[in-house]
Amino acid sequence: MSIITFILSAIIALIIGTVADKVSPVKMPGSWAGAIVAGFIGAWIGPLLFGTWGPIVAGFSLVPALIGAIIVVIVIGIIAKVLD
Repeated sequence: MSIITFILSAIIALIIGTVADKVSPVKMPGSWAGAIVAGFIGAWIGPLLFGTWGPIVAGFSLVPALIGAIIVVIVIGIIAKVLD
């Protein structure tokens, strides 16, 4: 993986995580770093649960990655509220 590929992947993960944070009923802790983590985890979990369909950008199947990131944001947001 080249540095350009990593930067592009991080930007796509940030966008996916930010959209998931805005759409979900709970908020993701950690600001932009939390959004990147949610985007990467969502891009990993989403295609496992829902398959790879929809547009694919930089190795991310966008629709399943977004759905997976929303799930991650909700779960982490609930855990953060319980622990707070």
